[in-house]
Amino acid sequence: MSEIRSDWKLHELEEIYHTPLLSLLSQAAAMHTKYHDRNEIQLCTLISIKTGGCPEDCKYCAQSARYKTNVKATPMLSYEEVMKSARQAIASGSSRICLGAAFREVRNNRPFTEILEMIRGITDLGAEVCCCLGMLTEESAKALKEAGLYAYNHNLDTSESYYPKIITTRTYQDRLNTLDIVEDAGISVCCGGILGLGESVTDRLAMILTLATRKSHPDSVPFNRLSAVAGTPLENAAPVSNWELLRTIATARIVLPKTILRLSAGRLEMSYEEQTLCFLAGANSIFSGEKLLTVANSSIDRDETLFQLLAVKKRPAFKEQCV
Repeated sequence: MSEIRSDWKLHELEEIYHTPLLSLLSQAAAMHTKYHDRNEIQLCTLISIKTGGCPEDCKYCAQSARYKTNVKATPMLSYEEVMKSARQAIASGSSRICLGAAFREVRNNRPFTEILEMIRGITDLGAEVCCCLGMLTEESAKALKEAGLYAYNHNLDTSESYYPKIITTRTYQDRLNTLDIVEDAGISVCCGGILGLGESVTDRLAMILTLATRKSHPDSVPFNRLSAVAGTPLENAAPVSNWELLRTIATARIVLPKTILRLSAGRLEMSYEEQTLCFLAGANSIFSGEKLLTVANSSIDRDETLFQLLAVKKRPAFKEQCV
């Protein structure tokens, strides 16, 4: 049977997840080695171009206007500010620049026109550009593609059944529809989730199953460990153990063999050894930089030390277009 499948069943993912850990890691590492360079990790940098004031009610998010957090709504960054940050990130080794904005959806307005200019400018620097701007229309996706957008991030966050307990201002189907629009526009799909929302292991696996049973697997899947934010409904959420994260990544590597798996939020609290185990399990990308939207992230110097310890190299931009 082909390893690249879109007909996975939940019980198969559960069986994989609960495999004795050493065997699970061995299987995931073998799959990773078959489809990826074992000693290559992509660095991405996330720039929050419009922070705070979001009308949505995502219970984990400090940027929601519905909650009293320490995040205040700010104007969108200028083209010059974004380009300065992008140049610094690229100089530090990032090959993908992600532009995030606290929007519910993209509108055909001046900010969107400015974002298109940012995409063109960063692409001209030789980096992949990814945007996370909320829901899209076919017209806005086409404009993003024409501007040179490489990837679009739109996370599912959790399983379809658990989703209504976390978000009510847009549906799970809304998110799936946006993924379809992104894919149909010829833009690389980046879609993952958050661990630690109070969901079960089955919920995590159901989210992976949704991605693994799409007609095309996403090119990139970020895994976030919730960084609980004071003032949000999930401020007292229990942290997810590294063992749970490890099993989740290994399972995703086995059912999504070609996908880039990204260690995202929550990495600051992880030791070098914990991160290394995640790389062994199949993770092959991290977010670099001091902050991920509104939460602290591992420092560039700390990440550089880790890369030197592991003697790994940084994945270049547009790699799959060069092979």
